[in-house]
Amino acid sequence: MISALIFDMDGLLLDSERIVRRSWEEAGAQMGIPHMGEHIYHTLGLNRAGRDAYFREALGRDFAIEDFSERMSKCFYRIVDSEGMPLKSGVKELLSYAKAYGYKTAVATSSRKEYSTKMLKDVGIYSYFDGGVFGDMVQHSKPDPEIYRKACEAIGMLPECCLALEDAPAGVYSAHAAGLKVIVVPDLLEPPEEVISLTYKRCNTLHEVIPLLRDGIPRN
Repeated sequence: MISALIFDMDGLLLDSERIVRRSWEEAGAQMGIPHMGEHIYHTLGLNRAGRDAYFREALGRDFAIEDFSERMSKCFYRIVDSEGMPLKSGVKELLSYAKAYGYKTAVATSSRKEYSTKMLKDVGIYSYFDGGVFGDMVQHSKPDPEIYRKACEAIGMLPECCLALEDAPAGVYSAHAAGLKVIVVPDLLEPPEEVISLTYKRCNTLHEVIPLLRDGIPRN
């Protein structure tokens, strides 16, 4: 049976994508770019390099990426400092279950290590994880399988022994290509059927994963 769980972070553990969308919208408005928040739907699961490549393609090579990133970051942290960073439903329950029953756990997120560790510590779940691989630790962004392969290595597990938990299509493609079984818990974007077909199960919240683990999820 599956003996390790590997989690995406933004949109899966943290309800952060909505804050990112608000931050992009505000930063875009400051720069005179309307509807900037809508671009998030095209970048879910990408690391910084992948996101910047998308911006150059969609907004032109003259788009002031560094200016936008600085403005967006200020907006993001102002919102988080004011409102806090919410956890997605079922996060602590699933992590507690995993620890109680001896599952290895890791994070495989396209976000940078400094940001990710700060957020995970701030919301009180960093200590649940046995390892992690972050967007600035890989050469290739999701949907490339590199990050999931490295996350398995980080906790000393074979991919076929691991279950990936993802919210976005890019992450599903990444984990599936790396040889992991995948459960998708959609956040901002409902995956198309071609993505769902690559998963073991689609769940509405992480609460629904616990009964599946109790029943036993077979390895790939």
